[in-house]
Amino acid sequence: MDFGLRGRRALVCAASQGLGRACALALAHEGSLSNGARAGLTGFVAGLSRSVAEHNVTVNNLLPGTFDTDRLKSNIQALAKSSGRESVAVSEEIRKANPTRRFGDPEEFGAACAFLCSRQASYIMGQNILIDRGAFPGLL
Repeated sequence: MDFGLRGRRALVCAASQGLGRACALALAHEGSLSNGARAGLTGFVAGLSRSVAEHNVTVNNLLPGTFDTDRLKSNIQALAKSSGRESVAVSEEIRKANPTRRFGDPEEFGAACAFLCSRQASYIMGQNILIDRGAFPGLL
């Protein structure tokens, strides 16, 4: 699908590996330039988005659940070590806590990022979007 991103720019925070890298790759595939940087607080998103919206700038915040990244694997290993359990058992426990019984694929996260930067999603602005396949048990 052509998201209409050619010639546009996207700022991806923490784009060296894992989810940030997946976002950067998806955006690059769509012809948008990506840069890495650090972000502020999620509450900042709404105010910032309103102040730049008239200039055709879209600001949204993606809130990831458990995605199959090196960081998740490292966290699982640390949790296993501190709890005296096997990494496989800890991983399975975390996996089972998600309604889908799986971890997210970073490419899924990247595709969501590219979509939110697209012309098809241009009216989505200033949102904190939880991407966790239903794991969070409440409302944001």
